[in-house]
Amino acid sequence: MHPNPVYRQATPANNLDFARDQGFGMLAVSTPDAPMLSHIPFLLDETGNSAEIHLMRSNPIARALRNGPLPAKIAVQGPHAYLSPDWYELDDQVPTWNYVAVHLTGTIETLPDTEMRPLLERISAFHESRLLPKPEWLLDKMPDDLVDRMMRQIIPCRMTVTAVDGTWKLAQNKPEYARLNAARAMDAANIGQDARLLAALMHRPPEPDGQQQ
Repeated sequence: MHPNPVYRQATPANNLDFARDQGFGMLAVSTPDAPMLSHIPFLLDETGNSAEIHLMRSNPIARALRNGPLPAKIAVQGPHAYLSPDWYELDDQVPTWNYVAVHLTGTIETLPDTEMRPLLERISAFHESRLLPKPEWLLDKMPDDLVDRMMRQIIPCRMTVTAVDGTWKLAQNKPEYARLNAARAMDAANIGQDARLLAALMHRPPEPDGQQQ
């Protein structure tokens, strides 16, 4: 996480809501040989205390978990973009990169294979609910033999979350007018969806009390 406290004023609820909404991140675990990384979808529960994950059995992290639970972190990346110093309309500025990122820290362990189907149904239900009015896709639509083959290739896991940290680097270290100038210029630059999303966040960065500017 960025050491500047001005970028770390989002509340735990802000950070958990962001991670839950993204639902995808980089899982990192510690092993005696080296850190291991894997890009994974996850489902964060309502309390923020538990993240459900599934891994291919051939994934090195899945193999490492055969020996028991491991310390783990999920890094959740949000919108990010280059920020030109000209956009502030201030003198003596330098280029930088704005971004939002949340880290979930805890311990990951495998679950019984019987948990695999309910976990997949919960994950798909969460994301399908966002696609309304499209009819919900259900796992029951797949042939049983195909589901069985798929289940044999993956394992269910749960990460117990013990800490959450977030960096919302949105030019909060600049005067408000300069931050808003940069946000408008970034939006107008038409450099992609991430930049548009980031510009919107720069207009209203999170505050410590959870209220928005």
